Amino acid sequence: MKVSIVSVVLNCKDYIGDCILAVIGQDYPEIEYIVIDGGSTDGTLDVIQQYQDRIHVFVTQKDQGFYDGLNKGIALATGDIIGILNADDVLAAPETISIVVRKFMETLCYGIYGNLEYTDRKDIGKVVRSWKPGEFSPEKLKRGWMPPHPTLYLYRDLYDRCGNYSMNFGTSADYEFILRLFCSYGTSLVYIDQLLVKMRKGGMSNAGVKPFLWACIHDYRSLLLHGFHWPVLITICKKLRKIKQFFY
Repeated sequence: MKVSIVSVVLNCKDYIGDCILAVIGQDYPEIEYIVIDGGSTDGTLDVIQQYQDRIHVFVTQKDQGFYDGLNKGIALATGDIIGILNADDVLAAPETISIVVRKFMETLCYGIYGNLEYTDRKDIGKVVRSWKPGEFSPEKLKRGWMPPHPTLYLYRDLYDRCGNYSMNFGTSADYEFILRLFCSYGTSLVYIDQLLVKMRKGGMSNAGVKPFLWACIHDYRSLLLHGFHWPVLITICKKLRKIKQFFY
């Protein structure tokens, strides 16, 4: 069973090397690694070139942002399962993909998600938040629940059914996609209570007050699109759910 992992990068020279090493250091043999660069100018390309013999697909061209690059990477993937690893994140352990594949084979599910740790940006060993989403239920979606997007692994057929990430929801495109996915296939997705990804704080969704407000607006619009009642309340609950992540 082949697993495709997609990393989208733009000007991330300080961390893309760690990301690549986390993928090529996996003990699972059947991995296709796809790196989509959005036109980096800071030395990122020099780092990527050091590992070019271990990257199966590499594209560098200007795009319309992270989710446009992600759509391109998914379209190029040939694996049975597709996962995403942000350019400044790392897989939690060398056996992470083996654990994911084993769960797919044991449960015959459509997709898997798991736990994520937020770490200090410069010291990835320093945990600042821990996100353990737990099992899915439709009622949880009505209370602002979502799984950590970078821990999501799906059969490629599910991407074919659900469609691309929308370009109309800013940094909340992952939330809109997750609503689309879980509203239709949530009961076929399995939670694995293990740490899958370590995410450095300070990414595009943690960039200040203005981006936070825009994210709230896009969350609200996503909920409206998928027919949820009380979208303002759900949006507030979604933000409040993060508080417990600091108490781990």
